[in-house]
Amino acid sequence: MAAWIKRAGLQGSEYLFPSRMRASPHLSTRRYARIVERWVTSIGLDPSIYGTHTLRRTKATMIYKRTKNLRALQLLLGHTKLGSTVRYLGIEVDDALEMAEQMEV
Repeated sequence: MAAWIKRAGLQGSEYLFPSRMRASPHLSTRRYARIVERWVTSIGLDPSIYGTHTLRRTKATMIYKRTKNLRALQLLLGHTKLGSTVRYLGIEVDDALEMAEQMEV
């Protein structure tokens, strides 16, 4: 499971979403997908449209709209290139480059 799932500041193998299985200290990707599918279904949405990646992308989009901070999003998403983050968010390249040039790193 991705490092982001580890709870910050905890020792060793403590995870925010621990597994009930002894073989793994954290939820599997598949288990997480099943949980999200149940949540989506329980509120009357189509689980074939909404999933784990939808949640990730929605959160990134919300952060971008609020902050316009592409560099922070690049780091949060684990992208090595700013261009990947721009494409991921679906924003205009010219706008993204202008904002990137204005940022102090």
